[in-house]
Amino acid sequence: MSVAAYLLLLVAVALGRLAELGVSRRNQRRLAAQGVAKVPEPHFPWMVVLHTGVLVAAGSEVVLLHRPLLPALALAMGLLFVLANALRWWVIATLAGHWNVQVMASTQLGVVTSGPYRWIRHPNYVAITLELIALPLVHTAWLTAIIGSVANAWVLNRRLAVEEAVLLADPTYRATMGAKPRFLPRFFPRSRPAGASELPMAASKRTRGL
Repeated sequence: MSVAAYLLLLVAVALGRLAELGVSRRNQRRLAAQGVAKVPEPHFPWMVVLHTGVLVAAGSEVVLLHRPLLPALALAMGLLFVLANALRWWVIATLAGHWNVQVMASTQLGVVTSGPYRWIRHPNYVAITLELIALPLVHTAWLTAIIGSVANAWVLNRRLAVEEAVLLADPTYRATMGAKPRFLPRFFPRSRPAGASELPMAASKRTRGL
């Protein structure tokens, strides 16, 4: 029964991803109508393969290798999976019409700094990373969790190279988001060298004097 329930969970996740693709395509059309261009991304097909492959591999590992359901692990990973998805949908709701699964230069329409973007630059990738760990481990598919996480790190590194080149090219984005960490909130401000706070003030005074 646990295997059947787990396979149904994987199917539900797959259907959820298809629904997200529908939202993404609709947003892409609206952005394109406003003159926002899609950025060439050679590694995007690998991202699709990764997310599809994790679902297929997790189900196959559980069925073929007879992975057990460990209640404590299933509960912990199930909770992590729910939290990751809550973060994903918070991101989608916050970005609204900006959100889609491919990189588009939409900062010209405004920079989103609310929701989880108050603290970090890439909350969506945090959610994806947590999900790719948690979902296989709900039914102890540890091999899929390891391989999927390594593959995600490779894909994510290449996605960020493209995405951040676009985002940081926008002066408004750099000013409002550039100093924020990528993935983990900074709970304590960075310490400044002695006298560092006085230097901008002095420079500001000199500028006004000109």
